[in-house]
Amino acid sequence: MTQAWLRRYFTDSAEIARQVDVELIDRMVQRLVRLREEGGRLFLCGVGGSAGNCSHAVNDFRKLAGIDAATPVDNVSELTARTNDEGWETVFSEWLKVSRADSRDVLFVLSVGGGSRERGISANLVAAIDEAKARGMDVLGIVGRDGGYAKQRGDLVLVIPTVNAQFVTPHTEAFQAVIWHALVSDPRLMVRGNKWETSAPRELEGQCR
Repeated sequence: MTQAWLRRYFTDSAEIARQVDVELIDRMVQRLVRLREEGGRLFLCGVGGSAGNCSHAVNDFRKLAGIDAATPVDNVSELTARTNDEGWETVFSEWLKVSRADSRDVLFVLSVGGGSRERGISANLVAAIDEAKARGMDVLGIVGRDGGYAKQRGDLVLVIPTVNAQFVTPHTEAFQAVIWHALVSDPRLMVRGNKWETSAPRELEGQCR
């Protein structure tokens, strides 16, 4: 039974990979190349597991793609102070204001549901998207389910296909990582290789002697 469950999980993961919208990912690459060329900044926002993904992605976009990237979830002091003093709903939108985000910059949303104004879900992401659009920013995203508010108002928002409703959250958060790694690994964006990949040829050469 346990192995059957695990096989189902990975079979569904493979099906998601088969269905993913590669054309949209290609358009994301093009937009991020333009962002870098124009000297814009990339702001990533997410909550829960997606917040952790934002922090990881910031590292990769900066180190591997040479993009000036940041996320409010990396500053615990500011995040908790704003939550305590001003409320959870505005923590991201106020951060964008202080960052003086403008039309050269891009907001990148990572979320399972994409937010919903009507249902009060991920209200901080909804407010961040509204603030970004008010500032003339493009909104990119990797989300699950039906895409939510991010898909409604965003410019390039990839919705991870729902193959099995039982796994929506883990699959969406896992494929956020798959997609952003694909972005920073694309030759058009990558300016610096990963440590292991760049050192592997030398190591393999030594092993073969």
